[in-house]
Amino acid sequence: MSDAFCSDCKRHTEVVFDHSAGDTVCSECGLVLESHSIDETSEWRTFANESGDNDPVRVGGPTNPLLADGGLTTVISKPNGSSGDFLSSSLGRWQNRGSNPDRGLIVAFKTIATMADRLGLVATIKDRANEIYKRVEDQKSSRGRNQDALLAACLYIACRQEDKPRTVKEICSVANGATKKEIGRAKEYIVKQLGLETGQSVEMGTIHAGDFMRRFCSNLGMTNQTVKAAQESVQKSEEFDIRRSPISIAAAVIYIITQLSDEKKPLRDISVATGVAEGTIRNSYKDLYPHLSKIIPAWYAKEEDLKNLQSP
Repeated sequence: MSDAFCSDCKRHTEVVFDHSAGDTVCSECGLVLESHSIDETSEWRTFANESGDNDPVRVGGPTNPLLADGGLTTVISKPNGSSGDFLSSSLGRWQNRGSNPDRGLIVAFKTIATMADRLGLVATIKDRANEIYKRVEDQKSSRGRNQDALLAACLYIACRQEDKPRTVKEICSVANGATKKEIGRAKEYIVKQLGLETGQSVEMGTIHAGDFMRRFCSNLGMTNQTVKAAQESVQKSEEFDIRRSPISIAAAVIYIITQLSDEKKPLRDISVATGVAEGTIRNSYKDLYPHLSKIIPAWYAKEEDLKNLQSP
């Protein structure tokens, strides 16, 4: 029960909901305050052990503006029972034979969604990747190219444009067999095609070492204090002309920070977590070493601790 104002009682009274009739009735005088109310709750309850064939949902998925019909197609269901219905089964076969212009797009969007879920990406990145693929597909010039590499490259570009970059190696791990070289070629092809479409260069977004730091530190199980020190160190490293890739700098900073802490991480573990070769981490460490006193926060390590670090 709940309270509502009754025009007969001239005050707030308790009301009763008659779900079968959709009426709201005053509990004191019996006046129907509201009739034919719409029940917006679900008609059913779905349990985990129910079969997928008994899905009571009578509506489809949300509209998709990237598809020709918005994704609101009509699907003829299969007949139930052993005898079956001849008409519906025949219509179903004819529908399957008909060509769906969006069939390729639907399959591509599902593949992108699967890769995005495996990488833990948000829906905005997935939608951006779908949009990029649709724009490339509309140009009808991608036939004969590696589809898996093309979809992975769309996801890589979407991550860059949404300021949530992922390394090519991370994208490659979910790309259904596409290699880093194939994804790189596909990325260059997409950027070229989008540039021809708009008549201007495609904005990819700038990659900073700090974009990868929290994720790499999480993979290594580092404490909050070491993560904070690593993030501050990466920000200060951008003030120096260190000609290394942001990923290499991030890996080298993590190596330095862990060597200054009580929880030292082997170089091999850092290489696995960041996807950067051990030799590349050593070379980046060598470039950072002369600037350690200005990069490492003073609250995290003293001058004596920095001198005790291994010389490159």
